[in-house]
Amino acid sequence: MLKALKITITAAAALAASTIAGAANPYKEYAGQTLVVNFPAHPHYNAVMKILPEFTKETGIEVEVDQLPYLKMRERQTLELARDEGEYDLIAYVVFSKADYVYADQLENLARYYMNPKLADPSYDADDLIDGYVYNIGFAGGNKGYLEGKTGSLFGIPYGSETSILGYRKDIFEKHGLKVPETYDELLDVTCKIPQLEPGMGGLSSRAASGHHASHAFLLHLAPLGGRVFDDAWNPIVNNEAGLKAANALKTIVDCGPEGAASFGFGEALGSFLNGDTAMFLDTTVVAGQINDPKKSKVVGKVGWALHPMGTRRGSQTGGFGIGIPKNAENKEAAFLLMQWLTSKKGDKLVALAGGNPSRFSTHADADVNAKFPHMATFGEALKHADPDWRPIIPVWGKINADLGTTLSKVLTEGLDPKEALDGVADRTKAVMEEAGYYTWQ
Repeated sequence: MLKALKITITAAAALAASTIAGAANPYKEYAGQTLVVNFPAHPHYNAVMKILPEFTKETGIEVEVDQLPYLKMRERQTLELARDEGEYDLIAYVVFSKADYVYADQLENLARYYMNPKLADPSYDADDLIDGYVYNIGFAGGNKGYLEGKTGSLFGIPYGSETSILGYRKDIFEKHGLKVPETYDELLDVTCKIPQLEPGMGGLSSRAASGHHASHAFLLHLAPLGGRVFDDAWNPIVNNEAGLKAANALKTIVDCGPEGAASFGFGEALGSFLNGDTAMFLDTTVVAGQINDPKKSKVVGKVGWALHPMGTRRGSQTGGFGIGIPKNAENKEAAFLLMQWLTSKKGDKLVALAGGNPSRFSTHADADVNAKFPHMATFGEALKHADPDWRPIIPVWGKINADLGTTLSKVLTEGLDPKEALDGVADRTKAVMEEAGYYTWQ
């Protein structure tokens, strides 16, 4: 049985006096409180554990962390958020959960905290937060119900968010005089050249396994190739020309991949790249730490990084985690102070230097961060193109996503015609959306 990891970080006794360098202390009222937070077992949050003692040292607020594998975390949160009085003061939630939690009125709207002069730090600089991350992870009620817009509100802050990035074997590309792909035509061309130039090596590592892995991989290509799952009236358009291009791109990548590529989940795709069995990897930025870890990787020092290739537009993925305050939390104001500190410029730099995923443009450009992690500059450039709408975040998405991924797997493994497959997905998606009430006003 998996057990929660419980860690308590106690305040330094000297701090309880409640002054900071002789100035007014905004944390004075909350010193001595204990916050219970729920975080995933994830590389970013492992880095967070390293910096939490600094928060306690500065504020006198103690933090107890309940750290769980993220699927177990979701199960636990589903139970806790439904209680009249919850155990957690702050939670990390995976992006899929945003729609469910907001729709069920289980997360605090953060407006009143940012309006409170006793809580809101005027130097926070929210404009420095990565736009695509904020809209993808934190907003609800705006455009399409899950994006920014004039009717939108903020319910969470990105923390442990990710985008897609292209990793490539510098040694292989230099050996054969290959150009790092900047467009999709170039990407697909070099993907299928690699196995010819390096027998036994696949071109590009990709997810492809039936279900959410195949769906994720398809959507990764759909956005930059100009597609969307729905139009503005919620009509499925996944089967249009852009959708067909994305399906064919995924099939080409799998066909030119390593042996067994059609059954790869995320772990297998990453493992193939770490083992040196493929020349490229196009997926989440969270892998950088593992690729540079000699205990896990055979390609340390051999990998370069480039932007997600461009199709008809730039459109790298957004996903990962954010942090929010449950409606039934006991210590909401202190929880906001922790949220604000973690996502501040100081906190973001600290977690980046500890090996986490920064959420600010300035952190990606920081000299100290780049000295330790040179890839961060490229990641920061990629984040200018992070697409918060590369997949819809609506309550019925889980059912649609499963159907999309299962059907695409048949394209990759059984020879199902891509157009026939996507037409079927569109028809079934239409029925799901109608049942859920999305066409009530039409």
